[in-house]
Amino acid sequence: MTSTGTGSRPTDNAMRRALKRAGDGVALDVTEAAVLLQARGADLDRLASYAARVRDAGLAAAGRPGVITYSKSVFVPLTRLCRDTCHYCTFATVPGKLRRAGHGMFLSVDEVLDIARKGAALGCKEALITLGDKPEDRWPEAREWLDAHGYDDTLAYVRAVSVRILEETGLLPHLNPGVVSWTDFQRLKPVAPSMGMMLETTAERLWSRPGGPHYGSPDKEPAVRLRVLEDAGRSSVPFTSGLLIGIGETYEERAESLFALRRVSRAYHGIQELIIQNFRAKPDTAMRAAPDAELDDLVATVAVARLVLGPSACLQAPPNLVDDAHARLIGAGIDDWGGVSPVTIDHVNPERPWPQIEELAERSAEAGFELRERLCVYPEFVRRGEPWLDPRLLPHVTALADPETGLARPDAVPRGLPWQEPDEAFTASGRTDLHRTVDTDGRTGDRRGDFDAVYGDWDALREAAAPGLAPQRVDGDVREALRVAADDPTRLTDAQALALLHADGPALDALCGIADDVRRAAVGDDVTYIVTRNINFTNVCYTGCRFCAFAQRRTDADAYTLSLEQVADRAAQAWDVGAVEVCMQGGIHPDLPGTAYFDIARAVKERVPGIHVHAFSPMEIVNGASRTGLSVRDWLTAAKEAGLDSIPGTAAEILDDEVRWVLTKGKLPAATWIDVVRTAHELGIRSSSTMMYGHVDQPRHWLGHLRTLARLQQETGGFTEFVTLPFVHTNAPVYLAGIARPGPTVRDNRAVTAMARLLLHPHITNIQTSWVKLGAEGAARMLRSGANDLGGTLMEETISRMAGSAWGSYKSVRDLVAIAEAAGRPARPRTTLYGEVPEERRAAAEASDGHLPRLLPVLTD
Repeated sequence: MTSTGTGSRPTDNAMRRALKRAGDGVALDVTEAAVLLQARGADLDRLASYAARVRDAGLAAAGRPGVITYSKSVFVPLTRLCRDTCHYCTFATVPGKLRRAGHGMFLSVDEVLDIARKGAALGCKEALITLGDKPEDRWPEAREWLDAHGYDDTLAYVRAVSVRILEETGLLPHLNPGVVSWTDFQRLKPVAPSMGMMLETTAERLWSRPGGPHYGSPDKEPAVRLRVLEDAGRSSVPFTSGLLIGIGETYEERAESLFALRRVSRAYHGIQELIIQNFRAKPDTAMRAAPDAELDDLVATVAVARLVLGPSACLQAPPNLVDDAHARLIGAGIDDWGGVSPVTIDHVNPERPWPQIEELAERSAEAGFELRERLCVYPEFVRRGEPWLDPRLLPHVTALADPETGLARPDAVPRGLPWQEPDEAFTASGRTDLHRTVDTDGRTGDRRGDFDAVYGDWDALREAAAPGLAPQRVDGDVREALRVAADDPTRLTDAQALALLHADGPALDALCGIADDVRRAAVGDDVTYIVTRNINFTNVCYTGCRFCAFAQRRTDADAYTLSLEQVADRAAQAWDVGAVEVCMQGGIHPDLPGTAYFDIARAVKERVPGIHVHAFSPMEIVNGASRTGLSVRDWLTAAKEAGLDSIPGTAAEILDDEVRWVLTKGKLPAATWIDVVRTAHELGIRSSSTMMYGHVDQPRHWLGHLRTLARLQQETGGFTEFVTLPFVHTNAPVYLAGIARPGPTVRDNRAVTAMARLLLHPHITNIQTSWVKLGAEGAARMLRSGANDLGGTLMEETISRMAGSAWGSYKSVRDLVAIAEAAGRPARPRTTLYGEVPEERRAAAEASDGHLPRLLPVLTD
């Protein structure tokens, strides 16, 4: 098959078979979709009728039969500078042309607000903010403008402008910022209810080959754009995407693009709308002589998109690009006309004016449909609420939305509202005694109420996880690997290390013996422990980590949030019984402001100045930075000033995105975790390091994770220890869904502990085992396999206990000493940074050991 519109047509038999399957409602494959994209004449009429039938069923199921929607909007071209050079684009320009026309490199805030106010006066509810990709990377003039106006980058300006639009006009920003990262989504989500970026095509050759329409445009690489769509889904951002047809792709490539969009939509349920846009050649572009996409091509693509994406998909075709063919597009299965503006032109297609809304309503009525206004965020997402809409945006959205339909209220008048954190962020609520009652009463149920929605699509996840779940045979010389490990573990090759990670029987015993010898040489025989208290200040979280049984919706029976006073009370109690540290982490609660973490650290330090605050995972740090609009570096600096002393290296799980995106829907990518930890170390904030294993991972992932940590430690020297975290499966969603295995085996635990000792040597000298997850006997066994630290007394522990750990929430000092003795070793207390514990702290811990205050877990002597 060659470019669309050329080459041989499919045979009559192939078309007949594909149409029959479409008419019977059978799922199409890529080949059949490519055939149907070429339907013409009577075949196209049949295809469109099948698609319309599917669309009508979806509208009926959504509660709006016979309704076609649009958004009344203004188009805000924030900057027309772009680092890409798409061969068909007239939107992007160069600094010289802007200057000659008397324009700045960016619209000023006043210019943006002038457009938005004019729109609000005419009843618009959406501000469509469109801009070129990362202009500062190509144009010094863009960088100079941003510097002069106090913005670190273009997205910082986008965020600031969006807040001003919300506060001063009440319009809802819909952002088209181009290619952005997962971290960028966290920055922008609080200021915009929806975002978008056209996929355009997955045909890589159109990007990679000279002469292609996307050649020379780094942001048009299909894999990069698909990653953006996935990151939007992971971040629970209602997202608009779509195809640009007729730019040189084949029918097969167009079909593959539709299936790629379906895959992302199924996995995350976050694509709110798909636009099928027809190419139109424009003067003064490299593709000015290329033929426009034919109307039949557009109609067929809309119909096939409807059949591939299904009844629940929302499909749009821009009404200003189709002349008088509105009825044909409605007949092919669209249910939306997109943004239509009574104020601004379509700056991407300036030669094609918007139709009048009255005219669009008339055309829709002629086809039997009622035109209704929606918001930039689609009705389904308005009704879903959390986690799709940030709490700071909820007042703005609810002011304009019909609570029953999720569509725009006809009588709603946009008015500026404050963009601010929710009130009462630190009001104690819910099951605040969970730290005690989890051991006596247990959890209310084995899963949260939104189990089938918050984690993404379980069936799609099973398909994605299947290749990584298959164990791989490793043919390695274990004997030679053991010899190298005993002689100098730093010389182990990856192949040798992988062979040892698979070791079993006598070879595993030998491996653990070697690791124990290395441990003895590195840190001696003392088993260390710390008198500490865990304080999990909230378990409300919508991130969607599929391994986590701790996170709850705010309305779930086991959900809770502590007040600042309760957090400080628990820290004071811990100090009274000899603690030297509090370890504080919590869920990503949508109502907690980015400054909440500063408040927590400050509250503890004000109450207990001498205690070490070990708090806030890299995920929490990114959340705090995103909510405050600060960089990670500036946020960490402020947290340190508030009292933060060190951070836990949790949220690492496995530092391999192949595994991470099965384990979690929305947690930070591996590269972001590394960047956060590196930044903390550079600021003098030390951290632990961790690995959670035994779920959907394999030994090759453990090896990569440990190598990554070793490299980072060589660079920064900021890790205090490495903590092995065996996966607790019992109540973990990914296990309940039948995807993960039931935790690591004893063999796995021994091999991971031993290889952590060898692969991190001599860079990370402290290897910690988890009595919470392994019990006393299991922890003692790990002490004989290379570990030298038992972690803490904890005093309360809800994360592992909610997951189903059977080993309790507290160990007294006597208990920890007994575990060490069971391994034949002495024990001694330590500080967070592995220093000596002051005598006064030792005495307080000894006097209180086994006799803890009322708010601590119920204990027996």
